Amino acid sequence: MEQIICENLTLGYGGSILVEGLSFTVNQGDYLCIVGENGSGKSTLIKTMLHLQNPLSGKISLGKGISQNEIGYLPQQTAIQRDFPASVREIVISGCQARNPLLPFYTWEDKRLAAEKMERLGISQLATRCYRELSGGQQQRVLLARALCATQKILLLDEPVTGLDPNATLDMYGIISDLNRNEKISIIMISHDVEEALKYASHILHLGQDVFFGTKEDYCRKFAVDFAGRNA
Repeated sequence: MEQIICENLTLGYGGSILVEGLSFTVNQGDYLCIVGENGSGKSTLIKTMLHLQNPLSGKISLGKGISQNEIGYLPQQTAIQRDFPASVREIVISGCQARNPLLPFYTWEDKRLAAEKMERLGISQLATRCYRELSGGQQQRVLLARALCATQKILLLDEPVTGLDPNATLDMYGIISDLNRNEKISIIMISHDVEEALKYASHILHLGQDVFFGTKEDYCRKFAVDFAGRNA
């Protein structure tokens, strides 16, 4: 079932065009990794899909039964954001705001959902801890739990393992893969690491001089790499 349809997109800013004529579709259960050189338009595409900026031309539409507030987002963090002085529980439950933007308070259901997602991500014991006191891996779990409070359908992840140590990186990839395989959440993830992308993705969108969208298998054939991201 189609969830996000991008048709003939031209993306850019400040008079600069980054991508032209881009078309692709994300179906339910897909694990799409967006790869490409720095400055190729990966983050711009994610922001456009979130309606944080407009395409220069073309359109993005949502499939039947999908609304914009059902897309969870895990952005890259700045140093200031990593130092945010709020409790883990406060950050996680804030993900519920998109579903009830007009309510001035959190409902019982919001609180139950936040507790459920903290349990799912293994961070219940951190609920009262200050976010800025956590490790990088713990912070990413908190932000992922927050994103899951907004959606059970689609997650957009912008370089979710940047700055993590190898163990935390492996752990995060495992959690994301499990959400995709066992909970059928569609994943759209920017990655700078083609090798890791090919381990988990069902589809690849490559931006840059050679634009490609298709299955992982077709990507490997076109670019002559194996499933470990090495030249074949």
